[in-house]
Amino acid sequence: MELDEGNFSLPECRVKKITIENAKEAEEIKKFQFTFNKLMTDYNVTHVVIKERLTRGKFAGGAVGFKLEAAIQLSPYLNISMLSSAEIKVIQKTVHFADNFNDTGLKKFQEQAFITAFSYLNKK
Repeated sequence: MELDEGNFSLPECRVKKITIENAKEAEEIKKFQFTFNKLMTDYNVTHVVIKERLTRGKFAGGAVGFKLEAAIQLSPYLNISMLSSAEIKVIQKTVHFADNFNDTGLKKFQEQAFITAFSYLNKK
C-alpha cells in the first residue's frame, strides 16, 4: 500500500496468501520465508508492518503464526515495524477512513492487514 496526499493505492498482487504444509518442519518455515521475500522483492516492497498479537488470553496468537511472523522479522531485505491494536485504534480515531472496505477489492481476510497498513501510513 502507498499513501500520497491522503489517497491510498493498492497495487495488484499475483499472490493473495502463502500457505505452509507443516509448521513443525524447519524446511517449511524456510520455504515460507523464501517465498515471502521473493514476493516482496518482486513488488519492490521494502517495509512491512506487522500487527502485534497477544501472547495470552482469548485472542492470543497461535504458535504457527508466531513462527511465520519471526520468519518475516528475520528477513535481511525488509524494514519491519510493529503496531499494537491500541495504537491502531488511536490512529483510526484521528484519521477517519471514509471509504467502505468493500470498495478496495480486497477479500475479508485481508481487512486487518489493510487496516494495519493504513494506520501505519497515517501514523503521526
